[in-house]
Amino acid sequence: QVQLVESGGGLVQPGGSLRLSCAASGNMGSIYTMGWYRQPPGKQRELVAYIYITHDKAGYTDSMKGRVTISRDNAKNTLYLEMASLKPEDTAVYYCNAKTIRATDYWGQGAQVTVSS
Repeated sequence: QVQLVESGGGLVQPGGSLRLSCAASGNMGSIYTMGWYRQPPGKQRELVAYIYITHDKAGYTDSMKGRVTISRDNAKNTLYLEMASLKPEDTAVYYCNAKTIRATDYWGQGAQVTVSS
């Protein structure tokens, strides 16, 4: 089992920046990738970014590419998502995800990010 706890969400003005953190615990040896997903109001959950645990290869969704950076600190078992130039349409609940090599998913409880003036 893996437990994920997000932090860092909140209210930010358009054009602003925010950093989300995800503290992971449990059987991290089985984890293959970690990532961030988001679920805007009334919409389905979608991938934002992912990163491999054993190397630095990362991927980003086109809608946020260039505005977000995913990173990890394996020593601290913590995943980060740096977001910049935020837009109102980035408003969503952001979820931390950990995926095993057998494609088992673990999820955090979610962090609300609201972009509004």
